Amino acid sequence: MQHDLTLGAGDVRLVPLELDHAADLLTLVDDALWSGMTSPTPRTVADMAAWVRLAHATPARSAFAVLGPDGQVRGSTSFYDVDPTFARCEVGHTFYGRAWWGGSTNPACKLALLRHAFEEWAMHRVALRGDARNSRTLAAMRRLGAVEEGVLRSHRVAADGSRGDTVYFSVLAPEWPTVRAGLEARLAGPA
Repeated sequence: MQHDLTLGAGDVRLVPLELDHAADLLTLVDDALWSGMTSPTPRTVADMAAWVRLAHATPARSAFAVLGPDGQVRGSTSFYDVDPTFARCEVGHTFYGRAWWGGSTNPACKLALLRHAFEEWAMHRVALRGDARNSRTLAAMRRLGAVEEGVLRSHRVAADGSRGDTVYFSVLAPEWPTVRAGLEARLAGPA
């Protein structure tokens, strides 16, 4: 769905994902980066624009472009499966260009998203999930401080039709202060 949320933390701003972001996002992706996603790797601006349109068309999904301080597009991330009745949502559909792997971009995005979910929307549970074969993503979720809940076997269908397992993580409202402190410390850098 389309939305008007703008979030920020560290050196990133999360702005509503627009079709205008498609060309910049396309420059960030390749087969290896996109592996673990359930859609085919976008090859053209039209492919990426279709991915953006799908994000807009998906109920209970708020998709963002991730921008650096200079306005450069670093990637994309989303809230999805937002359910205020049960005070839960998920964070995902996330990818960043390799230039921002291992730096402050992911912790800043997660701080912005989780802060909004817990402190503005009063969520009780925020889930994250990843393809069991994507060790880099799973390590990032563990480093975030999310609790690993388990594996849903044969839960994902890749673009090539192969099936894979999904590893679920979550952060609950009582855990948020500790997770927030950890993210803020990571963004503050070495003491």
